[in-house]
Amino acid sequence: MELNFEAADIAFRDEVRDFFAGSIPEDWRTRVRAGLRLNPEELIHYQKMLAERGWGAPTWPVEYGGTGWSPVQQYIFWSEAARADAPAQFHQGLELIGPIIFTYGTPEQKDKYLPRIISADDWWCQGYSEPGAGSDLAALKTTAIKDGDHYVLNGQKMWTSYAHVASHVFVLARSSQEEKRQRGISLLLLDMESPGITVRKIPTMDEKYHTNDMFLDNVRVPVENLIGEEGRGWEYGKVLLDRERMVTASVAIFLKQTISAIRSAAARRVIGNVPLIEQPGFRGKLAQFEIEVMALQTMVLRLMADAANGAESGSRGSMVKLRWSQLTQEGTALWVEALGPEAMHFEAMEGEAAGLPSLPADMPYAMQGALYARVTSIYGGSSEIQHDIIARRAFGL
Repeated sequence: MELNFEAADIAFRDEVRDFFAGSIPEDWRTRVRAGLRLNPEELIHYQKMLAERGWGAPTWPVEYGGTGWSPVQQYIFWSEAARADAPAQFHQGLELIGPIIFTYGTPEQKDKYLPRIISADDWWCQGYSEPGAGSDLAALKTTAIKDGDHYVLNGQKMWTSYAHVASHVFVLARSSQEEKRQRGISLLLLDMESPGITVRKIPTMDEKYHTNDMFLDNVRVPVENLIGEEGRGWEYGKVLLDRERMVTASVAIFLKQTISAIRSAAARRVIGNVPLIEQPGFRGKLAQFEIEVMALQTMVLRLMADAANGAESGSRGSMVKLRWSQLTQEGTALWVEALGPEAMHFEAMEGEAAGLPSLPADMPYAMQGALYARVTSIYGGSSEIQHDIIARRAFGL
C-alpha cells in the first residue's frame, strides 16, 4: 500500500529505510518473516540500537523520552521496518506498562522506570491471567494485602510471557473484597528478584520457551510501587488492554513479510513442471490473502487518523486485533502449503535448523510460525472476547 507523502515525510522515510538496510542481520530476517519473535537478547540489542538513534519509543511523547512522531511518521517507520524484515519491538514494557506509568504514575516512578524501558535495561512481563481468570480477568484471585509500608502478594499468574528473562512484572491483584468484582483491584510493579516469586516453564507446541506459570508466595512489594490509586487497577488495566490491541495495529503492517515468504516458497516448489506460484488455484488464494491484508492495513490507517485527531477509536481496535489474528493464522498456513513436504523440517529448540543447515533459509521456521500463530487468537483478549467488545461498542448489543 502506497500513500502520498509530503516532502518531509519522504525524507524521513529515506532516513528510516537507510537505517534498516544496514542494521538487520540476515538470520533475523528469516525468523521475522515466519512471524516469530527474536530471542530476548536479540530484541534487547535491537531496542538498544533504536534507542541510540533516538527512536526507542515511537509512540511516546517527547517529554518522556519518546520520539513525538506523528501517526504518519509512525506508519512510515513500521512500514519500513516490515519492508526490511526487521522485528517489531518487544511491547510489554514499551507499549503496555510504559504509557500507564507516564499517564498515571508518580514523578518518582516515571524517573525510575521510563528511561530504563527505552534503553532496554529493564525487561517487563505482564502478570494478569490466572487459572480461571483469563478472558474473565475480573475473576482474578491473587491478593495484595497491605501490611505497613508494603503489600503482601499471594496467588498464581499464568501464560506470563518471558517471565524467565524479565527483570520486572506488572501485576493486577485484589487489594480489597468488593461486591462488584471489578472493584478493589490494584496495579503493582514488582521486581522479579523479590523473594517469594517462582517461575515455572509452560511447554508449548512450537517447542520454544516463551511462557510460564508464576507463583507469588508472600511477596512483599513497597507501597510506592502502586500505580495510581488503590482499588482502581481495573480501570488502568482496561486502558492497558485497549492499548495492547492498538499495538496490533502496528504489528498488522508486518503481515506483508509473510506475503514475501509465501511467494518465495511457492516460486521454489514445482508441481507437474509448473511452479506453484503460477498455478491458478494457489495464485487465487494468495491474491485473496494479499487483498485482505491491504484491507486490514487500511483499517490501521483509520486508527492512526483517529489517534491524530484525538478521536475515540471505539471498537476498531478490537476489529484490527481480531482480523490480524485470523490473517496471521491464514498466512502461516498458506506458507506451509507453499512449502509442501519441505515444511516438515522444524527448527530445533537449540536453534539449529533440525541439523539441516543446507536447507533454504525460510524452511525450518514456517511450521514453527504456523504453530505459534495459534496463540494470536487467544492472547490480548481471545477472539470470542473481541467479538463481544465489537457487539457492545459497535452495535449496542
